[in-house]
Amino acid sequence: MILFNSHRLSNGLRLLHHYDGVTKMVAVNLLYDVGSRDESMGRTGLAHLMEHLMFTGTASAPNFDTSLQVAGGESNAWTGVDVTNYYETLPAHNLETAFWLEAGRLQELNLHDSSIATQKSVVIEEFRQRCLNMPYGDVVHLINGLAYREHPYRWPTIGERVDDIEQASHDEIRAFFKTHYAVNNLILCVSGNVQFCEVVKLAEKWFGDIAPQPLLARSLPVEPAQQEARFLTAHRNNVPQDLLYMTYHMCARGDADYQATDLLSDVLANGTSSRFYQNLLLKTSLFTELDASIMGTRDPGLFLVRGKLGHGVKFDEAKKAIEAELNRLVQDGVTSYELEKCCNKFESSALFESIAYADKAEKLCRYELEGEAGDINTEIERYRAVTPNHIARVANSVFAPCNCSTLYYGPNA
Repeated sequence: MILFNSHRLSNGLRLLHHYDGVTKMVAVNLLYDVGSRDESMGRTGLAHLMEHLMFTGTASAPNFDTSLQVAGGESNAWTGVDVTNYYETLPAHNLETAFWLEAGRLQELNLHDSSIATQKSVVIEEFRQRCLNMPYGDVVHLINGLAYREHPYRWPTIGERVDDIEQASHDEIRAFFKTHYAVNNLILCVSGNVQFCEVVKLAEKWFGDIAPQPLLARSLPVEPAQQEARFLTAHRNNVPQDLLYMTYHMCARGDADYQATDLLSDVLANGTSSRFYQNLLLKTSLFTELDASIMGTRDPGLFLVRGKLGHGVKFDEAKKAIEAELNRLVQDGVTSYELEKCCNKFESSALFESIAYADKAEKLCRYELEGEAGDINTEIERYRAVTPNHIARVANSVFAPCNCSTLYYGPNA
């Protein structure tokens, strides 16, 4: 069990704390409730761009990284479809440095024209390197755009097009920051060798006087149910191997079927005893890689099946083999042994992921955002409660042929 404390400032900041006396360090994790789903068509990539801009410094600390490094710390961040996450690790006795820097980013972030122009160039170059010049770089663009027609999950966090980033005005970027980077849109967790009373004291000192902002009520379009199978074929230069993607719409992270859907992907593809490994990778030469995974998103996401084809294997042949395996699972169900094995793997993975104090800080923030932080200690119970009949029902719904979008992705002739 992960023990934690919580406190809410009068301005709406949600504060979490976990004490870890084993380390001499602390982790400060800040989760902002903003991701690429909060962007609009034609102005995609702003959430990821803002992540970069958060490191451009402030009036008090012109160089964010240098100020943190002087205190013996390091930092990083990532942007997702639902959230943007920032974190620092540093010696416990220098914890106040992190609070000073983070409060400064909220109040006096350097959003001058020169800073915005520089970071736009950096992000555009990253887009070109990762998505246009790298093998399989645009796969996420293609599969998301094929599966989604209305919801903003249809573009990746880096943005749909380079033009969206290039053409975003500086005023639009500043407005995005003001709209979403508010103290009452933030969950902050400190994990490590520091007492709760000290964390509350620092939070009140550095964040307590920051005024909350009016938060826009989300009104995201609901993705309509897919009524027919969709297909897309793409050919690119410098692609070494044929790649097959099959995506199926699934439930959201907070849905009652989420744990069953997650276990369904594990039965198919988690480890060498999984069905894909035993029945398709070992017994055939159809695939060199075959995997199944899910999007754990706050709005309904995707169940993904991804396979790299063996030499000379046709796409239709590979797709039929996967469909036969999925149909077998729908018809015959899963065994109690398979279910228990996958639950055990989930529990062991969750325990190992919670050993590090920094990982605990991030996970506590995520659970707090999605429900409450205490859910981190009861998640395994929800997995253990899943039955073979529950998985069979979910599989029958998810793997309906009309719910599938298929991408054939290979090299140019």
